[in-house]
Amino acid sequence: MALMNESENGKAKTNSAEKLLSMAEEAAAMIAATKAAMKKRKIELIAIGASTGGTEALSKVLPSLRQPLPPVLVVQHIPEGFSKLFAERMNKECELRVKEAEDGDIIKPNCVYIAPGGLHMSLIKRPDSVQINCHMGPKLHGCRPAVDVLFDSIAKQFKDGSALAVILTGIGHDGTRGMLAMKAQGSPTIGQDEATSVVYGMPKSAFDAGAVDKQFPLNMIAAAIMNKVKGSEI
Repeated sequence: MALMNESENGKAKTNSAEKLLSMAEEAAAMIAATKAAMKKRKIELIAIGASTGGTEALSKVLPSLRQPLPPVLVVQHIPEGFSKLFAERMNKECELRVKEAEDGDIIKPNCVYIAPGGLHMSLIKRPDSVQINCHMGPKLHGCRPAVDVLFDSIAKQFKDGSALAVILTGIGHDGTRGMLAMKAQGSPTIGQDEATSVVYGMPKSAFDAGAVDKQFPLNMIAAAIMNKVKGSEI
């Protein structure tokens, strides 16, 4: 009986080990499949957040972007009135069309939409289009527009990781929460590095929180964006 029990116990242990190995192999296969799917996932929009030093940073990044690209949405902490002037200047310098966002705009490829000073910018995803919603709402992090408002909106509506988030120079931590939410949905994320940031506040906050996949110097941000849209690793 003792020998039979030992034999049965040995078989049970072997079966258990085989089951664990099978489960591990299945888990590894699922992870590999998920990573492969994420690599092939098409980027449908690009969201950029910036604050102090951001207009200068955007003046380097936006003119370096080349078609074809999905819609680009920008939240720059900027006073009312100045956002329109900045958008008009960028439109003259960029290959992409740049405009100050207006409530109800339907976002289109090869276009950049800059949040109007004094208003938050979020998105409304419909079956056949994506619409911009510019609204007052309470200030967030003392700001309106706030980066987190846009990023949070994207995280809630683009749950397949098909949006790319970028955080540039700025004071504070606006954008960290929303970028974390986007990353949790599978979205790739990019941050500006310390050396090229006028103020390494917002990028540092996002990086320290684990929201940034990879940091780049300012002169490499545009290339990193375009590479990711093309499906290359960043």
